[in-house]
Amino acid sequence: MSFKRIVFWAHLVVGVAFGLIILLMSATGVLLTYERQIISFAESRAVERPADGQLMTADELASAALANGAQPGNSLVLPRQEGAPVTLSVSRRENHLLNPYTGERIDTAAEGTKSFFGTVTALHRWFALSGDNRTIGRAVTGAANLGFLFILVSGFYLWWPKKWTWRIVKQNLLFRRNLPTAKARDYNWHHVFGIWALVPLFAVVVSGVVISYPWASDMVAAVFGPVSPAATGQAASAAPQGQNRAQGEPVSLQAIADELKQAEPDWRTLSIKLPNGRAARVMVTVDTGNGIQLSRQTTYTVSRVSGDVLGVSGAEDQPAGRRARIFLRFLHTGEVYGFVGQTLAGLASLASVFLFYTGFALAYRRLIQPLFRRRAQQA
Repeated sequence: MSFKRIVFWAHLVVGVAFGLIILLMSATGVLLTYERQIISFAESRAVERPADGQLMTADELASAALANGAQPGNSLVLPRQEGAPVTLSVSRRENHLLNPYTGERIDTAAEGTKSFFGTVTALHRWFALSGDNRTIGRAVTGAANLGFLFILVSGFYLWWPKKWTWRIVKQNLLFRRNLPTAKARDYNWHHVFGIWALVPLFAVVVSGVVISYPWASDMVAAVFGPVSPAATGQAASAAPQGQNRAQGEPVSLQAIADELKQAEPDWRTLSIKLPNGRAARVMVTVDTGNGIQLSRQTTYTVSRVSGDVLGVSGAEDQPAGRRARIFLRFLHTGEVYGFVGQTLAGLASLASVFLFYTGFALAYRRLIQPLFRRRAQQA
């Protein structure tokens, strides 16, 4: 048996073994494509605008947040869209929405939408199992992801033509019409969907392996270095935010926000780290991207005495290990490349659904149909 034949049968066996799991992960991946935008839209509809329609200033929102239990060091995230909810970020997993007109919390915003996507995410990651079974679900999806990686690599090897002529290559590169049988159609579709979705699927699957397995994450750390706390700029590290009290009336947070909006006209959100009392400086992160692209985030350390910028830090000041981990985490969803990346990841997941269908149809014709024919002949 030739090496290519061995690879073919390994490709087929792994595909049949993990096919249904890969189908579930692909279908849920399609549903999760625009999760961030859909939830954001639903949250914005939950804001009740009062009759006067007067937005609160950053200082008023900060005071309201602190009065309702927020702590210095929490972040107040101001959106560019007028009337959209403000986010109080307590930690990576704890965020609260605030009404920009009243400062009141609106944690019930988009509950149904968030619940739907939460269920889809649970299906995607661990079959929505609970308790100890969740670990089993994670192990199975992780193994299926590894199997999918083998399917992609072996599939590319099998797709590679012996001779690179346009007549031969186009047969597996372009959709063909008027094919004589369903088998020929499925064969053509399997190759075409596979080659066009190969690069985004490879990115999604490799990043998924890093998310699923500690050993893969350790490999990233070995190459790029360990994840350590984010750098905050030279000036910020020289004196903690709560030290060096401002003398007299400090510059308002709103004035600082307005200055940074002018300095960064493409801003999408401003994240103000709530200062400790009359701290002499405040840190504000300006995001010109979708919220997770480190290259589009700049952190300013601003004096509350004079309003001058004391320090600036960007993605290049973050530890390489942290940059790599965040890149891979959101490469899995495509969000690291913005809306276009999300769309490509979603289309790749959709292509994977067709790869499952055509692959199983071809396997059925190769493995199952001959058994029925044999029985019919023996009858």
